[in-house]
Amino acid sequence: MDLIDQMKVLSSKLSKEVEMIKTEEATKNAFVMPFLAALGYNVFDPSEVVPEFTADVGLKKGEKVDYAIFKDGEPTILIECKQCGTDLEEKHASQLYRYFSVTKARFGILTNGMIYRFFSDIEEPNKMDNKPFLEINLVDLRETQIEELKRFSKSSFNLDEILTAATELKYTREIKKILAEQIQNPSEEFIKLIATQVYGGRLTATVKQQFNELVKRAFMQFMNEWLNERLKSAMVEEKAPIVVVAQPPVVEEVVPEKIGIVTTEQEIEGFHIVKSIVRTVVDLNRVVMRDTLSYCGILLDDNSRKPICRLYFNNPKSLSLVVFVGEERKEAKFPIESVDGIYQYAEQLTAIIAMYESKSKKLEKAE
Repeated sequence: MDLIDQMKVLSSKLSKEVEMIKTEEATKNAFVMPFLAALGYNVFDPSEVVPEFTADVGLKKGEKVDYAIFKDGEPTILIECKQCGTDLEEKHASQLYRYFSVTKARFGILTNGMIYRFFSDIEEPNKMDNKPFLEINLVDLRETQIEELKRFSKSSFNLDEILTAATELKYTREIKKILAEQIQNPSEEFIKLIATQVYGGRLTATVKQQFNELVKRAFMQFMNEWLNERLKSAMVEEKAPIVVVAQPPVVEEVVPEKIGIVTTEQEIEGFHIVKSIVRTVVDLNRVVMRDTLSYCGILLDDNSRKPICRLYFNNPKSLSLVVFVGEERKEAKFPIESVDGIYQYAEQLTAIIAMYESKSKKLEKAE
């Protein structure tokens, strides 16, 4: 079985069992050890995978990292595990940072069983970088990431090749984040950079505000046009009928509700978490995401009268979740510290779907 197929199996297992996992040890046994096994490592061979590996730090003796993967008798990958659903905060990465500096390991993995963040010492030798160069989310598997993950498999592991790829991945990842931020909320410097190349007048506050909206609109139109061209090219190659999605006409007046709708990675991750929660009570094909300017809605049957929840994730530092309660679908809004906080409201999410399904059955009987 190919690695991506093994990861899909693990992803399915995670979605079904995540609510039963209440401790760090259970997370290791249910998800982390199968993850390492899928990469080809024998988790029961102490010469290959060492659990509770001792990594003394300064005056602190007996410091242990959850797993160390050995190559040629030396620790090469350190793995720090947290309970499933735990937010992988900076303080957790700092633990791995301490262990990293006192061993010969070149890679560190921080995981909660669902998300795997890969670190190295790209910026300074023997000092773990603050930011990961690769992140794998088993609930949101992407083939390009799986291809990078293959480099860490036992059969393909090559230190020099991985370090070279890690450098490119790290900076590409950061550049993509910056671009995403600029698309959603262009900085003053970026607006000035664009405006000075297309506008010959003085950049007053009013002009800057106008360009703020124009830059957002231009970004979105460019992305739509680029995607349409890619789709057309793919269809031509397959000798299939070409379907051109018409672009909205360019208008002088800025229409606020049509501009700036950008589906963020957090919203996509939240959508997949909701799907993983409700998959036991409904066909996932019926769960649909519909993004708006102010929030990201998740609906049953793509029906605005059947809202499951709303994600208020436009401000990445202040996340909120709206769930709907009872037949009246009363809105209850809760602040959450991270996207994983959605799991706290699994009962409400499944309950609202059960209510919709119950109503549908009653209507069918009445007919």
